[in-house]
Amino acid sequence: MLQAIQTNRLSKSYKDFQAVKDVSLSINKGEIYGFIGLNGAGKTTTIRMLLGMIRPTYGNCYINGEKVNHKNRSIWEKVGYMVETPYSYPELSVEENLEIYRRLRLISNPQVISQVMNQLNLAQFSRKKAKDLSLGNAQRLGIAKAILHSPEILILDEPVNGLDPAGIVEIRELLRDLAFNKGVTILISSHLLSEVAKIATKIGIIHEGQLIQEIESIELNKLLNQRLIIDSLDNKSAVSKLSLAGYTSQLNENGIIETYNKKAIQHPEEISRFLVYKGFPPTKLIVEEEDLESYFLRIIRGKGEVVQ
Repeated sequence: MLQAIQTNRLSKSYKDFQAVKDVSLSINKGEIYGFIGLNGAGKTTTIRMLLGMIRPTYGNCYINGEKVNHKNRSIWEKVGYMVETPYSYPELSVEENLEIYRRLRLISNPQVISQVMNQLNLAQFSRKKAKDLSLGNAQRLGIAKAILHSPEILILDEPVNGLDPAGIVEIRELLRDLAFNKGVTILISSHLLSEVAKIATKIGIIHEGQLIQEIESIELNKLLNQRLIIDSLDNKSAVSKLSLAGYTSQLNENGIIETYNKKAIQHPEEISRFLVYKGFPPTKLIVEEEDLESYFLRIIRGKGEVVQ
């Protein structure tokens, strides 16, 4: 499959500090790639190199197979982006900002402005000055500018920053539509890992400047830890009986029983029958699965190795 975005051993150093180290991304056309990492991990620096905003110390970036450099400007005709805080002309209205951007992008059809404002629920703020917009609506304006020219590739750094829950859902659905129905390739970085998990088809984890894992979202579920949570009227006695029966268990900090035993997780009804037989009927029996945030923290502890 043709790669829309690719980096080859991408690195960036600032004197003695190496912000990005040998990052090799591989993003296929039509994918939604979730790029996650702690603050300062190298996400924004990588994105800025991808967009030609800063030059790499070492390595190369490719957009649709073409090398990113200051001479190759034609590749940006098919790329939309928003990096960090979106910039607007503060004294101009939403509509005026988009009109300037339409002309800069040499878009002949003026109707795209109203179309994009409707997509981003900005029509009611069309005459409002950019400086008077809420943080969430300033983000919407930034995204509107990024998609105004119908790009093939969309690169968004923290796109849902400042949005309320309803706004986050709106942007999620917009990005899904662009990727799944229009074939747009999307690279999105976000600190809201729960949102990344809902939208990304592939996830890259960067830590201390290094890409420590890339994983298809359909494979992620196989790597998420599961545990069985059990509560009874006498957990100390119950955990002892379970362990003696081969179901290695322990009490957590709240005095609740938890076990990672695969058989127990797959057949909790057997655990229930066992505890009833032993005189400790469970009052709570739940299989819990870790989310992307918990998995992410576990991975960076092991720096790419799947640790328990």
